[in-house]
Amino acid sequence: MPAGSRPSLDDALGRDLAEVEAAGLWRELREIESAQDPSVVLRGREVLLFCSNNYLGLACHPEVVEAARLATARWGASSVSSRLVSGHMTVHAELEDKIARWKNQEAALVFSTGYQANIGVISSLTGPGDLIVSDELNHASIIDGARLSKAATVVYRHNDLEDLERVLCENRGAGRVLVVTESVFSMDGDLAPLADISKACRLHGAWLMVDEAHGAGVFGKRGAGLVQELGLESQVQVHMGTLGKALGSFGAYVTGSRTLVDLLVNKARSIIYTTALPPSAAAAALAAIQVVEREPQRAAGLLARATSLALALRDAGLEVPNADSQIIPVLLGDAARAVATADKLRARGFYVAAIRPPTVARGTSRLRVSLMATHTSQEINSLRDAIIDCALDDSADTNTAAKNGARA
Repeated sequence: MPAGSRPSLDDALGRDLAEVEAAGLWRELREIESAQDPSVVLRGREVLLFCSNNYLGLACHPEVVEAARLATARWGASSVSSRLVSGHMTVHAELEDKIARWKNQEAALVFSTGYQANIGVISSLTGPGDLIVSDELNHASIIDGARLSKAATVVYRHNDLEDLERVLCENRGAGRVLVVTESVFSMDGDLAPLADISKACRLHGAWLMVDEAHGAGVFGKRGAGLVQELGLESQVQVHMGTLGKALGSFGAYVTGSRTLVDLLVNKARSIIYTTALPPSAAAAALAAIQVVEREPQRAAGLLARATSLALALRDAGLEVPNADSQIIPVLLGDAARAVATADKLRARGFYVAAIRPPTVARGTSRLRVSLMATHTSQEINSLRDAIIDCALDDSADTNTAAKNGARA
């Protein structure tokens, strides 16, 4: 095609955006004008927040905030360098030592984001000739890490042990085999059958990596995750988790053997070639882990209230497939219906996210309700009544939502 006949950048991208909008999948940023407490200010109006990953309410905990403030005063606002240059600071070392002890592992390594942790570890451990076996509902960062590794990747049906066994049996000739699963799945809120997955990995000589992004802080006797709760610490070779969800800070970690961590320091491009985590975030995460260990009632109360809410919504006739975690999916099917319901809830003072493709499969659009330990029972009951009212309101004009609410 002659260069002169090519569309301009804005014309080409405008057509791409028109296709997104026509499919009812338009997204836009919404500005939160306050801290992420249960009550937030959204576009000048106070609403109750039910779509944050601040599961334990620690992002605004006085100890966590004070730790970040003191670290900024001592260490400055930024690490301003890669970990391998001058960005590795005492506060990072202290956090990594704490995480390793918290998770009952030899060593830990902190990354700047969860996305960077997953792509870094997967692409460092595997390569051409190897095999990655991935649950079909794994996070995009796991999928992209597998692509970057250039290893063969086989996806098994979600939480399906028979399918996992089939894949492992059919690929006995592969080099290194890495099985990757989340512990708590981010959009469905269900739990992986980790004990059975671990058993299959041992039988077939595969390594197991568990992403505890939504499990750490909420599950486990000391809040260290579902792997800890099930007593599988020694049977999982790679433990990954985030600092920016239940721990209320920012960043991520990978923990396991000292050999694993040493390899990542030398091979993981997503830690070698990026600025280290800000010292304030590291200090905040360190303080948050201490709160989690000291106050197990936060997670226990959160899970009890989440189960109660999920069962109440299910009893009202809504499709709620899981009541296993702090994440409650309310399946509505149609993307326009999900957007319209979320719009109605915001109008009534509840900020709940409508989740649509490509984040979830077509036909499974939903509300993703996430609770915080700091939500009161009254607030949760009010949300319950509002969801039942709005989601079951047959007068919703989903055609109008597809045209107008698609930009919600």
